[in-house]
Amino acid sequence: MVADNDLALGRIVEAITKSRFWKESAIFILEDDAQNGPDHVDCHRSPAFVISPFVKRQAVDSTMYSTVGMLRTMELILGLPPMSQYDAAATPMFNAFQATPVLTGYTVRPARVPIDERNDPRAPGAQASAAMDFSEVDRAPELELNEIIWKSIRGATATMPPPRRAAWVRSIENGEREERKDEK
Repeated sequence: MVADNDLALGRIVEAITKSRFWKESAIFILEDDAQNGPDHVDCHRSPAFVISPFVKRQAVDSTMYSTVGMLRTMELILGLPPMSQYDAAATPMFNAFQATPVLTGYTVRPARVPIDERNDPRAPGAQASAAMDFSEVDRAPELELNEIIWKSIRGATATMPPPRRAAWVRSIENGEREERKDEK
């Protein structure tokens, strides 16, 4: 379903970038809930994308943003006040944007994997995942499901990295802001 989702998103982005609305558009995409998904950096990290003529091209922005920072950015673009103290205090995504728009459109790429392919019932973890409860959100055993997904991508003998958790702490010393990551 990831390839299907990527293809659908590409089609939406292409349609918007080739429309009369593109010159004043911003598309924000954020994974719904990272929860405990395995990642080599941190289990709480989520992929996020911003697509707009005003987004910097060929630039690296190493600012640590949060979900509420993305929300705050949208509020500022729309001229809306913050909804809570959390988004009011969040770091907006200023460094991701530029003043001069680049109006080049996007052309969707075809899926590089078969999007109609189904899981093999003999695949590693197939029996365990078939027995899981997907009737409601968060009923399936999270860690076991993550390991099944990891092995389905990386191979049956691949070892899933252990969950890593970190807290970002901001301190202000001598008028300068310092960010550090405390890991456990």
